[in-house]
Amino acid sequence: MFPITLRSILESVHWLGHAGFKITGKRVIYIDPWQLKAPEVGDMILITHGHHDHCSPDDVKWLRKGSTVIVAPADCADRFEGDIRTVKPGDTLTVKGVTIEVVPAYNIDKAFHPQREGGVGYVVTTPEGMRVYHTGDTDLIPEMEQIEADVALLPVGGKYTMDAAEAAKAANLIKPKLAIPMHWGTIVGSREDAEKFKELCEVPVRILKPEP
Repeated sequence: MFPITLRSILESVHWLGHAGFKITGKRVIYIDPWQLKAPEVGDMILITHGHHDHCSPDDVKWLRKGSTVIVAPADCADRFEGDIRTVKPGDTLTVKGVTIEVVPAYNIDKAFHPQREGGVGYVVTTPEGMRVYHTGDTDLIPEMEQIEADVALLPVGGKYTMDAAEAAKAANLIKPKLAIPMHWGTIVGSREDAEKFKELCEVPVRILKPEP
């Protein structure tokens, strides 16, 4: 395995806008793809919960081929066709050499993502050894103390998720090699939220531009 550096992270982790990401390397991994303009077929597609801006069958149909694996919690797994793996917090599975740890994602003081609905985040370990944590839609929750990741993808928009200050606390707790703000620039959140997050973080931060 190669050393996980800032350069290797930025070559592999691509923000697609909102909460969508593509991770490239030996495998192409999508997480929460939504409103994509130039889709590329993926080896696996991970969905965090059932809200339309995260669970989008219209996007997924362009990203999957016969061998593509879709990983999703029970509240949205039945919206897809093909090889579906239904997961819940606490699960771990390996798909095509990629280890996927399923972690909790929920609101503490909001009603949008109650813990009982089973929304998730993912810690994905790529074949190259990079550990990427996508929080899903969540607040700053106690379970984050157990997360170990090279990259943390954190919502900063507030209202439905953590705001910039809470997300910075999460980043400072997890201590990744790189933190990337998400969940801004579309439904909720602004560039200013991303910049505030960067100012408050004690770890390296990159504010990415969304790719097609």
